[in-house]
Amino acid sequence: MPANLPPGLPIVPNGPHEPLPFRMSADEFEAAVTDALGLIPPKLAAAMDNVAVFVEDDYVPQPGDDPDTVLLGLYEGVPLTERDSWWDAGSLPDRITIFRQPILDICFSRDEVIQEEAVTVVHEIAHHFGIDDHRLHELGWD
Repeated sequence: MPANLPPGLPIVPNGPHEPLPFRMSADEFEAAVTDALGLIPPKLAAAMDNVAVFVEDDYVPQPGDDPDTVLLGLYEGVPLTERDSWWDAGSLPDRITIFRQPILDICFSRDEVIQEEAVTVVHEIAHHFGIDDHRLHELGWD
């Protein structure tokens, strides 16, 4: 035990002033994502076209990415503003991925997790509608 600690005190890995991240099982996190999706305004949800939402544990930086990249969510697909008549011909659904560990790392309760998931999903849905990160920043959604 370090000399500066009185005997009998537990050693806290993150220090006495930094609470540990909130913990949730994968199933609990997915249930929270479902709750977060329920917070999306119905008109926004109805306007989405061919989008699937997935949950993964963490983002793995791709070749060319900064290796320290941390993402809460990721949109992959063709924004509605860029779809043409060719798009409907057998295109796979757009994909929104929510990353569990980075969200848990910044949250300290289930309510915070749901709120962060909702903000992340809305951010990624904005990309589905063709809104880029610069505009989202201007709107306060970064």
